[in-house]
Amino acid sequence: MHATVGERLIIHGKLVGQATRRGEILEIRGEDGGPPYLVRFDDGHETLLFPGADCEIEHEQPAG
Repeated sequence: MHATVGERLIIHGKLVGQATRRGEILEIRGEDGGPPYLVRFDDGHETLLFPGADCEIEHEQPAG
């Protein structure tokens, strides 16, 4: 997984009824855009995480 600061991380719920969590990547602590990532979720909670199979990154679209 490769990310840049400012992109959005989405964690999909694993169980029926479990909410999807969304957050902004604040820091990249791995090499070449790799994890771990410091993420601030929409509820204000911040955590350092290694994304799993239930995660995806919304990559920024180039302008133009």
